[in-house]
Amino acid sequence: MLILVRGSLLALDHANKTGNYTVLRDLGAPGFQANNAAKLAEIFAGHRKDGIDLGGVAVLEPQLTLLPQIEPNGMLHMAGFFPSVPMQVNFELLFAPVDRQWKVFGMSVALGKAGPEAPATDPEPPKVVLTRPPDPPTATVTPKKADEKSGK
Repeated sequence: MLILVRGSLLALDHANKTGNYTVLRDLGAPGFQANNAAKLAEIFAGHRKDGIDLGGVAVLEPQLTLLPQIEPNGMLHMAGFFPSVPMQVNFELLFAPVDRQWKVFGMSVALGKAGPEAPATDPEPPKVVLTRPPDPPTATVTPKKADEKSGK
């Protein structure tokens, strides 16, 4: 699984860095190859424009958020991220079985924030209103007079 993930993301990284998507296309399943190199360049244009470097996936360990599973259509599906700072690489991959090998059928790759972040501004602290429980009801007991006790 690690080789599938790393190999696919590094192929995308090389394609993004060179602007040549033919090898990425050729490594894919027939359904992925339905996209010509120009279409793949268009799909991943944002990666090139933003200068996204996926090279870190070669040495980082991926954390899977969706364990590898075979979908009803027979495809292998997995998702996760490579924890890196300040941004992490999020991925979702779909592989099709072709000639007894898993080939990329679909991929989604994006950068996201690594870990929780403190708010940009200091928000006003929450207001705590302390309330005390209401006083228990008080009963007024009037002592009976001596003659009331005896019924006289």
